[in-house]
Order: sequence, then structure tokens, then C-alpha cells
Amino acid sequence: MASNSFGNLFRITTWGESHGKAIGVVIDGCPAGLEISDEEINAELALRAPGRTAYTTPRKESDIGEILSGVFEGKTTGAPICIMIRNKDQDSSKYEPIKDLLRPGHANYTYLQKYGIFDYRGGGRSSARETACRVAAGAVARKLLKHFNVTLAAFLKQVGTVVADPATADLIALREATYADPVFCPDPKSSAAIIASIEQAKLEGDSLGGVVEFLASIPVGLGDPVYAKLEASLAYAMMSLPATKGFEMGSGFKAASMKGSEHNDEFTSEEGRVETKTNFAGGTLGGISNGMPLVGRVAFKPTSSIRKPQQTLDTAGEKKAFVLPEGSRHDPCVTIRAVPIVEAMVAIVLADALLLNRSSKL
Repeated sequence: MASNSFGNLFRITTWGESHGKAIGVVIDGCPAGLEISDEEINAELALRAPGRTAYTTPRKESDIGEILSGVFEGKTTGAPICIMIRNKDQDSSKYEPIKDLLRPGHANYTYLQKYGIFDYRGGGRSSARETACRVAAGAVARKLLKHFNVTLAAFLKQVGTVVADPATADLIALREATYADPVFCPDPKSSAAIIASIEQAKLEGDSLGGVVEFLASIPVGLGDPVYAKLEASLAYAMMSLPATKGFEMGSGFKAASMKGSEHNDEFTSEEGRVETKTNFAGGTLGGISNGMPLVGRVAFKPTSSIRKPQQTLDTAGEKKAFVLPEGSRHDPCVTIRAVPIVEAMVAIVLADALLLNRSSKL
């Protein structure tokens, strides 16, 4: 398994399995002198942690990250930063009855075919538990972005057919409103409808998908043509997350139905600063940030683990009925907990792009 790292200068490598002793991340390339603490990392991990509301999995993981290396007297040293998160509430017994069944929507079939072995306990390396490591690394990236006066936020844009419309464009206020809400939706009216939709899906033994939107205020010049365009790096980051099925920037797929005269963002000047009248491009031109707000969306599929009976095969190829064991713990809508994860990956991409940009010219 050769692809456990992401990034160029600010580079992360995650390790561990869902039901192993611990998971963690090693961060390479973080500049020395950045103030960071366990408390700051754990504040971000708490946003992603399971069991925080009735609309996520009841698995109770405190998700306490511990910095093992790379920080001395509260500041980064330039050495690799290792952060470990111990697993404490894993229950592998629930997976014993289904260990020889191909779980619909899950990765055990493809892992078995590729590697000849699969850790069926919660999905092993394919589990979304790995994303806690990304959030821990994202906390460090966010602190680095703060040094460069970069702000960002993500929120629940859509669940099922319910679409949210946040009332504020201020990213700090937007982030506060997002995480004050039980489903991370800063639009109270939409939040209530989303909660009702999730509760209905739970009653039916089913699940829902959704969309997370992210925004960032960044300087001009981030992104490197041709293969490291900013939107390409963001797409790579987002599509590496579990359960993702779509990514778009700015107007996204709607651009396909627009005319050039409608989609082109005309340039203007505001107090001597170059801006565009609209932002259909989503904050980039030619793969390089243009100073307008960075706007993108990530689509997540419905949670694969559902209580409804399904048809499948066992590892011997025999037809079987698939029913989750009693007491199984799963998210009815993974998109909720994806909000801080998307935000973390945006932070990691932007931290990497900022460091790379410092070498772009004299």
C-alpha cells in the first residue's frame, strides 16, 4: 500500500487502522517557529469526533491527539511532527458475523482482490477513522495559514434535497455559526429540515448523502501550472476522502449550460485592488488564485452501512442476504462529520501552496 502521503512541501503521511491500537499522522515540511499545542489540535478533533450528536455514529471516541515529536517549548522545530490518537471504543465483535460477506458499498472486495487480505474490523485502513489524522494535520495547517492571514470555512450545504443558504459572507462568523449547529449547517431553517430528513432516513433503516461547501480568503498567486493547479490539488485532496463522489469549483457543472458572455468574470478595480464583478471561476484563473474568494463543493454518497436488508455474495461467491448485526454503529449521514474534514484538507492544500509560492520568483 504505497499511497499514504499527501502534499509537496507541507506533506502529511497518515498511519493506523480503525480497530488497531492507534492512528496518527506525520507532518513533514512545517516551518520552524510555529506555535502549536495539543489543545489546539484537540479543539479541531472534537469537531469531527463521533458521538457528539444524535445524527452521527454513537461510537464514543474522545479523539485526543498527542504530539510526539517536532515541537519544543510550544513551537515547531522544523523536524517531522508526529501526532498520535489512540483508539479506545472499538468493538470488533460486531464485524465477526459479516467478515466473510462482501459488504455492499464497502471496500472489502477490492482490497481482497488487490492485496489478498483485508482487515474487516471496521474497514481497517479504508475506514473513515483515518480522517481524524487529517483533521489533526489540518489544525497545524490552519495555524500556519493564520500566520499568512488566510481564513477559511466549510459548512453543510445540502443533505438529500434540502439546500442551505448561509446568511453571512464573513468567514469567521460563518465558521462560528456552522459549528454551533448540531449538523454543521449555518442556515437555521435548512438545519431543521436536514435534521428531519436524517431522522426519517434513520427510521427507515436507510441513509442520506450530501454536499459540503468550502470558502477561503487567499492571496493572488497560489497554484502551480500545469499539473499542480490549485483546483487540481483541491480536487485530489477532496476525492481522496472516503465516500466522495463529486467535486466542483465556482459555478462547477452549471458552467456547462452557460454562455461565455454569462460565465466570464469581468475585471474591475476597487480602491486600487483588481477584482472581478462575479466569481463563477471560484477564485482561480489558469489554476492560480486570483484574489477572489475560493469557493468549492464536495459531494458525498449516502452512508453504505444501512439497516435495510441487502443482497450480496460471500467470499466464496455464494449468494447471501446481508443484514448488519444488532448494535452496529454507523453514521446515517456521513456528510455531517465531513465538514471539519473538508476544511482540514483545504487548509493542508493551501498551506502547501503558500510554501511553494514563496519560491516562485525573486
